Amino acid sequence: MSSDSRELLGIDPPELLFPFELKKQISCSLHLTNKTDEYVAFKVKTTSPKKYCVRPNNGIVAPRSTSDVLVTMQAQREAPPDMQCKDKFLVQSVIVKQDLAPKDITGDMFTKESGNVVDEVKLKVVYAPPQPTSLNGGSEEGPGSLSYQEATKGPRESETIISEPLTLISKLKEEKNSAIQQNMKLQEELDLLRRQMGSQHGGFSLVFVLVIAILGILLGFLIKR
Repeated sequence: MSSDSRELLGIDPPELLFPFELKKQISCSLHLTNKTDEYVAFKVKTTSPKKYCVRPNNGIVAPRSTSDVLVTMQAQREAPPDMQCKDKFLVQSVIVKQDLAPKDITGDMFTKESGNVVDEVKLKVVYAPPQPTSLNGGSEEGPGSLSYQEATKGPRESETIISEPLTLISKLKEEKNSAIQQNMKLQEELDLLRRQMGSQHGGFSLVFVLVIAILGILLGFLIKR
């Protein structure tokens, strides 16, 4: 940049920050702001042209207006040592005539031989550390991990699933206790009937035998429940 040059474009952010992820394209935006009352043409260069895609890589910014540039890093197969990147970008800008079309912008306009005052701003590339993998995103399940179905169940649904077997067991216990009590009650009534029949007839009658048989059938049915 020559001594008589001036800052034509404000560039935000001052460095290209990429949240680095392996095997994934990552994009970063640059906002170019024309600080002058002139039309300014710009051109974006990089030290690694095969690694990045810049759209647009040149253009014209009207006076006191802005233009956005999207920089996309191609998917990388491996991370650099210590997440340090040596790539750099260079944004060049010159004042041009109002009637100049973007298609007419050439690389010669940004050289010293053109006679134009070229403003140059260098930008570093910074990689942010990769985001940690969440527990639910992992494919392997440890002893304390939850399956997808278990993880997606709400608290009430999980409590209902757990409480259903307990409720069934409790109900069966109540029915068993009730059957035992009814059995004891029928046994007492049978003993009482036996004593009454023995005192009246001095022995067992046919009616008594039938009653005992019926009670035995009822007791067997209740116990099997």
